[in-house]
Amino acid sequence: MRTAMARRATASLPDSASRTLVLGIDAGGVIVQSGRNAAAVLATEPGELLGTPLAALIEEGAEQLEGVLRAVAEGQERTAVWRMRGPGEAVVTLQPMVGGGDLAALVHVRVALPSAERFQDPVQVRRALFDDPLTRFGANLDLDQCARELADVVVPHYCNVAAIVVLESLVAADESPGEAGGSAVLRRIALATDSHDLDWASTFPTGEVLVYPPDTPYRECLDRREAVHLKQITTERAAEIAASWRRAPVGELLDDVSMVMLPLIAQDSLLGMMICTRTAGFRRFDAYDVEIGMEFASRAAIVIDNARRFSRERATALTLQRSLLPNRLSHPSSVEVRHRYLPGSKLVEVGGDWYESIALPGGRVALIVGDVAGHGVKAAVTMGRLRTALHTLANLDYPPADALHILHELMTELGEQEPHFATCVYGVYDATTGLLEIASAGHLPPLLLRADGTTEYLDLPDAPPLGVVGGNPIESREYAVEDGSMFVIYTDGLVESRGRDIDDGLARLRGIFDASALQRPMEDLAKACLAGVYDDHHRDDIALLIARLRQLPSGTHESWTLPNDPAAVRRARGLVRAQLEEWGLAELSYTAELLASELVTNAVRYSPGALELRLLRERTLVIEVMDRSAALPRLRRAADDDEGGRGLLVVSEFARRWGTRRTALGKVVWCDLPIPGTDPDGTAFTEEWPGQNHHTDEFPLPRLPRD
Repeated sequence: MRTAMARRATASLPDSASRTLVLGIDAGGVIVQSGRNAAAVLATEPGELLGTPLAALIEEGAEQLEGVLRAVAEGQERTAVWRMRGPGEAVVTLQPMVGGGDLAALVHVRVALPSAERFQDPVQVRRALFDDPLTRFGANLDLDQCARELADVVVPHYCNVAAIVVLESLVAADESPGEAGGSAVLRRIALATDSHDLDWASTFPTGEVLVYPPDTPYRECLDRREAVHLKQITTERAAEIAASWRRAPVGELLDDVSMVMLPLIAQDSLLGMMICTRTAGFRRFDAYDVEIGMEFASRAAIVIDNARRFSRERATALTLQRSLLPNRLSHPSSVEVRHRYLPGSKLVEVGGDWYESIALPGGRVALIVGDVAGHGVKAAVTMGRLRTALHTLANLDYPPADALHILHELMTELGEQEPHFATCVYGVYDATTGLLEIASAGHLPPLLLRADGTTEYLDLPDAPPLGVVGGNPIESREYAVEDGSMFVIYTDGLVESRGRDIDDGLARLRGIFDASALQRPMEDLAKACLAGVYDDHHRDDIALLIARLRQLPSGTHESWTLPNDPAAVRRARGLVRAQLEEWGLAELSYTAELLASELVTNAVRYSPGALELRLLRERTLVIEVMDRSAALPRLRRAADDDEGGRGLLVVSEFARRWGTRRTALGKVVWCDLPIPGTDPDGTAFTEEWPGQNHHTDEFPLPRLPRD
């Protein structure tokens, strides 16, 4: 029975690159059984080994045997590398036996085959290649990892050196392989050698992008899409390949080797090829080896193609999501914003949740979070439409309630083609007055942590989700916010899950934003909100936006009331000139006076009642004129004989931007100028930069020019 057990242990190691001997030892480490191939492994007949201590066979490392035997006696398996008598270095594994009588353990002695005996038995080669390696590396859908595991299977079972090259278009996951030939651009994504010779790695580096030169066997394999078999490369042929490749070391490495190039073809598309080399001293490739290699390459190509398709689909989904979500958030310099987005599924990393922070003229910012019902690509596409529309409405300065109403009409129209609905909360904070105007369409209530440490969920007027017909109209509500207050808007995935009631989630969020949160870094608060949600594999998508609201300093904005009189134009120029000198911006005086006079002139001419002129020094110099007319001006090109119509044309030519917005009493016409030495878009002062989570979360406000 024990002899049969040893035979089964030997048969379970179908390794074409090594030879294994199984010995049986007693508790004292004396050999009591021996496999039949003792002569091939240890150059000793099986009968001569019986009664010999295992330590007598070990030339180097015998001092470790005593500890190994103690571990085996306790039922633990141990593996060591020892220099054995006869074959030299060997990998020795001791496996404890339970209930074996005198037999205490099996000793597996594995030694490398001599060069002359490697790859001799095609049956062993086939078994080593096809038993389970394909299943093992096929379970991974990463292209580079698949290639590395493939090369590690081919070496040492099939050859000494193996390289995997694929089309460069496969590495760029958003491209299809298309038609390819010998002139195709390829990339070497894996290289394996059994000797770990650095010359191969330096001559054929992994990651190299290359085009194989003409008149080489590599080019022939790609052109013919068939295996190319070079039984023995002569010195002259190796020198020719090296010369065409312009790499001298190639000639030395390929001298007297046997080589097979195996094309990787899946669904009639050439993906690349596998280059297998047997170095001098080993059995050379024959026709049967080529047949085995082609069978393996055809199966491996399917695995690589699956990895390519998965990488392409994942890259497409991520590109879609990243293009739909904002790549940076803008806001006034006194407002600090943090955000988080977490898809509900790791497999499909797209969803319908979104967030937005949009800097508006006049020191204001739009803070938005929305949630399209559903998951996956369809929800993401609908989210992209809504976000684009809402971004446009925000830039047109629609009030929150009006913007959500227009969005509701859009969602209703989309629902006629395919049922959809979404929730959204939209707030506009004015950093000059400290007022926060909010409207909600079926969304969870925003959380406001006031500067005095009190926390409340804001009670907004009820309104149905966007796209749901009926219910109350969307209305906004205005709140006075103290400096340093924190405003938190989120989607339901943050507070609700299968294992947690929404009330518990809202209470948890409220507990995070207690009075101590006013002193905590924003980044820590964002991390605390998402703590624990990663363990929930059935979670919904999550979008989170946190804003610390502060007013702009009083010295950064000034306003004046002007009469509706032509003389107001002259006074406006003087006020602008004096204020810019006080702010140290006299260099902008000429252009700012011109723009202010044009805006005041239009207001005097087309609106009744008094006017208001305001200057705001933030990341740009903003000039605003407020009047009591609801009619919005329109840019047009005046004819040569027209007496008017050129004011806004002058403004559009000299200003960085200009626009209009309605107010409760009329309208505001504004324009802005870049301030020298500041970033007009605010990108230098936002948290949206690579590596933000690995650095400090305190970002300085823009440095204003001294008076």
